[in-house]
Amino acid sequence: MMGQIIEASYPIRFREKDAASLGNQLKKRSSVVLIGMKRVGISNFLRFFLYHQKIIPIYIGRIQSHLFIPVDLNDLVEREISPFWILTLKRIVDAVEGFEIDISTKEYIQSLFLESIQSKDLFFTIDSVRRSLVRLVEKGTLPTLFLIRFDRLKDVVTSEFFANLQGLKDATHQKLAYVFTSFRSLDELEPHVFSPASLSVFCHNMYIKPAKPLDTRIIYESYKDRYQFLLSHSLKTSLFDTVDGYIQYLQLSLIILGEQNKTARSKSALFSSLLSDERMSLQSEELWESLSKKEQTILKKVGSGNTITDSERKEGDYLWNTGFIHEEKGIRALFSPLFASYLSQKGEKVDGETEFTKKEHKLFGLLKNHLDEVCEREAIIETVWPEVEALGVSDWAIDRLVARVRVKLKRQKGAYEIQTVKTRGYKMVVGRE
Repeated sequence: MMGQIIEASYPIRFREKDAASLGNQLKKRSSVVLIGMKRVGISNFLRFFLYHQKIIPIYIGRIQSHLFIPVDLNDLVEREISPFWILTLKRIVDAVEGFEIDISTKEYIQSLFLESIQSKDLFFTIDSVRRSLVRLVEKGTLPTLFLIRFDRLKDVVTSEFFANLQGLKDATHQKLAYVFTSFRSLDELEPHVFSPASLSVFCHNMYIKPAKPLDTRIIYESYKDRYQFLLSHSLKTSLFDTVDGYIQYLQLSLIILGEQNKTARSKSALFSSLLSDERMSLQSEELWESLSKKEQTILKKVGSGNTITDSERKEGDYLWNTGFIHEEKGIRALFSPLFASYLSQKGEKVDGETEFTKKEHKLFGLLKNHLDEVCEREAIIETVWPEVEALGVSDWAIDRLVARVRVKLKRQKGAYEIQTVKTRGYKMVVGRE
């Protein structure tokens, strides 16, 4: 598998400080919540951390055997608790399959998974996860569950669910560690479930900011051959300044430049082509919409060069921790020229547009071609975002595009409307007159 994961070939110095911090926490068997702005590059960093062969010996140590178990919640078709536990048990099976451990343990965990699938019993599935992890610990292995994109579950987590997560740590005598990834801390995702008091002994927050120039260059060099284009040294520098370490901007930029298939560009033309692309504006909008009203107000003030009060600085702590705002020697600035330009242009567009954009037209065509049928998330991504399918498309991006098409269908006063089919996808129907 490592041969298929490009991040496994990164130089070991990639995001050195972040890797050292995470490794130190896992060495102590402390659980961690990796927090960053949406699509900042946490998954990119984790693929490096999970699959690079030198991570454990350099950042954790080989005194004990470690098993990393990635559970990407993007793989959940239904964002519900029961599918989460089934997926987690399956990923334990997958991780153990290629791990150096006795065959009886592999067969034991595999049998638990098969029994849980047959039983369709939630309690049995959770207990099978517990028994699998306990067995690994008994065999001298320290398991770490990486719950990637954990914020996808924010609407369904319960106190019982949190108690089960805590119970797994207790069952393994605190030998199990978790690594959650989220755009917010757990207590902000669902304060009624994750209280600050309970989290203080359960996990530590670790913020992942946009990548530094050296790390951005490493990512660029690993992907550039895939997109078949050339940039001069000055334009590469301009590109890095423009994306400012935000990985989704970088990856979208590489796709856009590859589509244009040109070998020479000016800095202004480069910036204009990126800024005007629908995918870039949608990504900037996702960042903006992920913020609270208060945080949005603070960002606007920083973007306009206005003074921030002490109380605003405290209330907007998330903006500094995640890197939305740079501050050096008392000078504050927004993190990327692309995002700053989006912010400055926000509100300039005139409402009342009825024509579909390219992405909106693709979505409309897909739904119309499957009239009265449910189009699931995967089918929408495959049709509307084929160029970024491998990078992943967020739930927010899909929901927002659907919302835009809905609004324009109403403005067009056409016969069609889009229905949401909970946990599954969307369906186009002929509306009632």
